[in-house]
Order: sequence, then C-alpha cells, then structure tokens
Amino acid sequence: MTTDLSTYRYNHTMYRVKDPKASVKFYTEVLGMTLLEEYHKTEAKFSLYFLGYTDPASKGLVRLARQGLLELTHNHGTEEDAGFAYNTGNGDVGGYGHIAITVDDLQAACSRFDTLGVRFIKRPEEGSMKHIAFIADPDGYRVEILENPMLK
Repeated sequence: MTTDLSTYRYNHTMYRVKDPKASVKFYTEVLGMTLLEEYHKTEAKFSLYFLGYTDPASKGLVRLARQGLLELTHNHGTEEDAGFAYNTGNGDVGGYGHIAITVDDLQAACSRFDTLGVRFIKRPEEGSMKHIAFIADPDGYRVEILENPMLK
C-alpha cells in the first residue's frame, strides 16, 4: 500500500468553544471569515462550525478540498456554565500557541479591533516585535495579526 505525499493538504485546526454564537461572531465580524458549514448533532450534544476566508482559488471547493480552515466545536451546555472555561494551552504550562491572520494594514486593523472592544494580548507598540499584534477570541485563544506587505 502506498500514498502520495504530494496530495496531502493542511485542512483545518479545531478549537473547542464555550459559546458558539460569540465565537462565530468574533471570527466573522471581527476577523472577516465566512461561516462555510455547520453541523448540529443534538443526540450527541455537540455542534461543529467551519469557517474560512473566501478567495478566487477556493471558490466552489468543497470543505475537504479547501485549506486553512477553522473548526469550532461546541459541546452543548457549556455556554450555560458561568465557571466553565477551556484550557487554551497558553497558561502557565503552555504548549499550544496561536493561529495567525494577515491584514493589509496592521495599525488600521488594531484601531478597528479597539473600536470593536477586542481584547489585546500584545499591541504592536509593546515589546521589541513592532510588526505583530496578538488578540484574544472569546475563549482566550490567541490570534496573531501580521501585516502582509503584498496586500498594500
């Protein structure tokens, strides 16, 4: 049995989320992703939300043919538990890092995030790395924001 490595593609990263409405709103309205598909498995008590960016190269592709998607998994009932929180992998122990999103203008994006009330972990003017920012999604997962000079 053989497999062709040239056909392998990175499809998605999955995050568990407490409140899917807040998370989908963050990724669509704050970061500009599109909700591509959603599945609700009531009997199993979970829902899946697939988000990503649309561009000419991905137009018409089914989800499994796309690359760089985000899957949000919601276990029903967590949104009703005020004390519930997922471990994002970025606490004292660490382990997981972040996803990264490129933007056309870092300063303008950060100003927009401020207007929207987004929580910053690191602003461009903080520390020695002036070319990046980190924001947090509703569950505290980190999102690195990078300026792509090719988009200017």
